Amino acid sequence: MQAKTIITCAVTGAFDSVRSNPAVPVTPEQIATSALGAARAGAAIVHIHVREPATGLASMEPAYYREVVARIRDSGVEVILNLTTGAGGRFIPSEDDPLRPAPGSSLSLPQRRIEHVLELRPEICTLDTATLNFGDSPFINTPPHLRVMAAEIRAAGIRPEIEVFDLGHIELAKQLMREGLIDSPPMFQLCLGIPYGAPATVEALVALRGQLPADAHWAAFGISRREFPIAAATVAMGGHIRVGLEDNLYLSKGVLAPDNASLVERAVHICEALNQPVATAAEARRILGLANA
Repeated sequence: MQAKTIITCAVTGAFDSVRSNPAVPVTPEQIATSALGAARAGAAIVHIHVREPATGLASMEPAYYREVVARIRDSGVEVILNLTTGAGGRFIPSEDDPLRPAPGSSLSLPQRRIEHVLELRPEICTLDTATLNFGDSPFINTPPHLRVMAAEIRAAGIRPEIEVFDLGHIELAKQLMREGLIDSPPMFQLCLGIPYGAPATVEALVALRGQLPADAHWAAFGISRREFPIAAATVAMGGHIRVGLEDNLYLSKGVLAPDNASLVERAVHICEALNQPVATAAEARRILGLANA
């Protein structure tokens, strides 16, 4: 068991979820405000995507990241920033020519996917060692692209949080470690319940945990109604946890979460019920060995 559990809040994500829950933050100001509320509720880390303010859809616009990060840093609230690099990995093949992208594709060069990270220098950014059918369209992260991203992230002194959705993704991460592109001890996020990756079950959680390097820091989350059961199982197994409106829109059955803070508060209650203290941002830095510790 960890001495203390780190809670990450995934603030908004990239899914078209705004119409399903109006609490999903859209504008940079809303995203920053929601992230700060999550931090005050007990999240040591906030995981950030951005959206197009006019549509609510996912965006890769550096200016939006710039505003979100500036608002959080200027707030005086101590929290660890974790910026996504997952945007730019989606490819939807055209029906009449699968070699051509259909509308909604975002597949980009690796340098484009990390430009906001290299500019803004968060303490953590994600690195998805995953190519899979992410619902009905492929999420593509090729080893050559990952090598470019991992090398640039490492050179910038940023800690990668390795997001994995199935067992083979852990093996690819281990290969990048053998090549010297990811330092030890690594940080893993076990992502459960995404169609068509590992299911959000305790059995899948145990299987994924069993393949991690012995010295790995690890966290896990389940999506939708499995968010809190997987959080409880993860805490019991000694891992860190993630909650937030990116992963789950509901506080309980039929009850929409009014904000990210309410989901973090529920995660804090789970930790307290299991007699597991929750880490502050400063404590999380020491646990993870971040540069700013």
